[in-house]
Amino acid sequence: MKEALFWDKAKGGKVDCRLCARRCKGIGDGRTGFCGVRKNVKGKLYSLVYGKACSVAVDPIEKKPLFHFAPGTDCLSISTVGCNFRCMHCQNWEISQPRDIFGESIEPEKIVELAKSRDVKGIAYTYTEPTIFYEYAYDTMKLASKAGLYNVWVSNGYTTPEAIKHASKYLDAVNVDVKGNDGFYRKVCMAPGIKPVYDALLAYKKHGVWTEITTLVIPGYNDDRKEILKIVMWVRDNLGPDVPLHFSAFFPQHRLTGVPPTPLETLEKCHGIARKEGMNYVYLGNARTDKESTFCPKCGQVIIERSGYSTVYHGGKCLKCGTSVPIAGKKWA
Repeated sequence: MKEALFWDKAKGGKVDCRLCARRCKGIGDGRTGFCGVRKNVKGKLYSLVYGKACSVAVDPIEKKPLFHFAPGTDCLSISTVGCNFRCMHCQNWEISQPRDIFGESIEPEKIVELAKSRDVKGIAYTYTEPTIFYEYAYDTMKLASKAGLYNVWVSNGYTTPEAIKHASKYLDAVNVDVKGNDGFYRKVCMAPGIKPVYDALLAYKKHGVWTEITTLVIPGYNDDRKEILKIVMWVRDNLGPDVPLHFSAFFPQHRLTGVPPTPLETLEKCHGIARKEGMNYVYLGNARTDKESTFCPKCGQVIIERSGYSTVYHGGKCLKCGTSVPIAGKKWA
């Protein structure tokens, strides 16, 4: 165990957690917050998953998905068990919603050594929610940054602005899930609503963390045209038209096995809505289409060609008209 960050003492030996947007209050001695991995031990909050990696693998950065950050590179992906959501459709529910805490003992120094030995360009904190293993991620990011590696998160966006500010010194990029409207968050994710996600996106922008957004489109749950339009317009108006948007196909998982996969035409509809509203870089995921590639918003020429996780990167500039595409992490690309 390691003493947690972002918590306060409360009355009667209880503690209040300030790490994620749930802000669990009055956690009693011997109890955990909603995530199940941050525990009050005699009046102090501790992380139960520090140094306990349950998944370690090498992935292409495009799998996160991050399409405008260090294109074509590989990263070491790590996670611990636990999550601050209980999504009915979670594809990693065995580790995000476990009954017991488990994982291999791998300290931050060892994670960085693994990344260097496997000749990857960075580390991704993913598979489960990096917010809930914040201390482990933060200490690893600090060492990784010193070693010349990048750090990226794949997050549900339920991180408090103060925790984002603290992490931003070492966090280079994030992909945030924007899942649907308030009803979707309450019904499907067991979370209060979408506002904390939008607050987090504004915090990432404020602190200069490269941000991309993914919406997993689930038939009958969040595929209504008006709801997709609301997400697109919020992103355009608050983050700008150059923020990459990813619409991904759903396949039956966990407690939503009775829901059909997302039709390609539904994804195409989402793509059309976003492009019509002025978003320059819109991608379709979990489906083989040409909309995995990056096209010049001015002349339509392919600038970054993708097929699956194979990427051909030409430097982020249109070879036909000279238009530059916003690319972060160029020094690693």
